[in-house]
Amino acid sequence: MILVVGTVRVPDGAFESAKTAMEAQIAATREEDGCIRYAYAQDVLDPNVMHVSEAWRDRDALKAHFSAPHMATWRAATAGIGFTDRNLRIYETDEGQAV
Repeated sequence: MILVVGTVRVPDGAFESAKTAMEAQIAATREEDGCIRYAYAQDVLDPNVMHVSEAWRDRDALKAHFSAPHMATWRAATAGIGFTDRNLRIYETDEGQAV
């Protein structure tokens, strides 16, 4: 399994206005073959930080995601929103275990 985990900084006041684009991106991505989990969350202590959490079956599924048609729409939206400080990492892991 492949995990993509990290954060992105959202400009002041832009999180709420970006929700429509985020919702469309999440919904389309969750329908992709190989997508196990795909979510964004606003940080409780810093409302300008968006946490990204993705899980993919394998690297091929993640690679296909990057070229999915809805990604062009998402890239255009994020350019207009002004996301900065993108800090995302890819990890290879197993299914893990409950804590």
